Amino acid sequence: MLRTLLAPVLAFATLPLAGCGTLSPVRAARVPTAMAAHEICSATFVSGQDPERFYREAVAPQVAPLAGLLRRDVDRQGQAVTTSLAGLARSRAVFRGPLGCVIDEGVTPPAVALPRERAPALLAPIAGPAPVEPADPALKAALDRAFAEPAAAPHRWTHAVVIVHDGRIVAERYGPGYGVDTPVHGWSMTKTATNALLGVLVRQGRLSMEAPAPVAAWADPRDPRHAITPDELLRMTSGLKLGQSLMSDWRTAFDPAAQTMFAVPDMAGAAAAAPLAHAPGTSWTYSDGSTAILARIVTNATGGPAGVQAFARREVFDRLGMEDVTLETDAMGSPIGATQMLASARDWARLGLLYLDDGVVGGERILPAGWVAYSTRLTPGSERFGYGAGLWVNGDNDGARATRPHMPAGSFMARGARGQYVVVVPSARLVVVRLGDADTFAGDIRAADRLVGDAVAWANARR
Repeated sequence: MLRTLLAPVLAFATLPLAGCGTLSPVRAARVPTAMAAHEICSATFVSGQDPERFYREAVAPQVAPLAGLLRRDVDRQGQAVTTSLAGLARSRAVFRGPLGCVIDEGVTPPAVALPRERAPALLAPIAGPAPVEPADPALKAALDRAFAEPAAAPHRWTHAVVIVHDGRIVAERYGPGYGVDTPVHGWSMTKTATNALLGVLVRQGRLSMEAPAPVAAWADPRDPRHAITPDELLRMTSGLKLGQSLMSDWRTAFDPAAQTMFAVPDMAGAAAAAPLAHAPGTSWTYSDGSTAILARIVTNATGGPAGVQAFARREVFDRLGMEDVTLETDAMGSPIGATQMLASARDWARLGLLYLDDGVVGGERILPAGWVAYSTRLTPGSERFGYGAGLWVNGDNDGARATRPHMPAGSFMARGARGQYVVVVPSARLVVVRLGDADTFAGDIRAADRLVGDAVAWANARR
């Protein structure tokens, strides 16, 4: 019976999709199982969440209408999660300690030992050990609104809110099972962390954003992809036929972007193998594959799987005092780059603070001068959504302003699926973090916009 129900869905995967070519039904079937296995593994063994509750709130809405058909087995002793879909697909994710979880693709990922010593933090402490209860009634009301939960679906499931003003937390709250040191999946906010790693390489003179990208598969000057630059990859204008990661529904399993993230062992390699759909620099398409390629570039430039983990910590995470960060990888050992960084809400706030003062922390420059302005310059073609280069922007004329009218012009944000936000408001000296598992419109954007508006109103009233 289950096979009968699923057969039309899987058969559709063999049909040509607009702009995507003919896709593998096997890979399509594996997308929901691999996604579920990976996310449950990370939530259970990295974030310490109850796997069944996490499945109901965070995974089931994403795999509907197949949620009731997806079987899960959480092996706490072996620290692994296995999922299967009606006998048609099976996936397994394994926990690797400080490296988080990885999808088992039959390839043994490189063994990596993280550095024992931490680089000195440049960022001053942003709070004491306990959650910061706001003293101002206006901030308390803002938190109450941010955590208000509808009685029926679609749910918001807010897990954490942190508001930082002038470098100190002024309001903070956590949902059940979450606290100041709970790592939370940032989804595409990971792209902003990749942006920071690229910025460090540029500052050190080890990478040019305007030169041809150092990708071995494109090394031949006769290859039309040879001209693609890291800038075009970061701005999502490479022209590669990678599918799209901007919106998701039941068809997502058939998109090459999702298959690259969940159905192949070498994510960057699969993305780099894609042909061109457009001339580089001429068309904007938001796709995780672009950032996966950039993460491989960072990996190669810093000495491989062990080197990139040490580099990320030494040059960015440790410098910001980020203590609860997990940078997950593909089976080759490269950070996925587009997604799969988990960090506490406070650590996500610290990443936001890196961008508040043009990449200068504690008087020391981490990012190149002008890097934040570069990263927040609107990319042509993205006007409807407001995308820069690894950050989302709020310009005066961006079409996206309609969905976030309370975020001041000149503010910008890291943004991830299902309601992950780090919003930086330079004019008010604010960083606002919201983390959760929202099923509401556009990742709870209206509630996030209202939260930022509340914080800005409070900050302006203090002047």
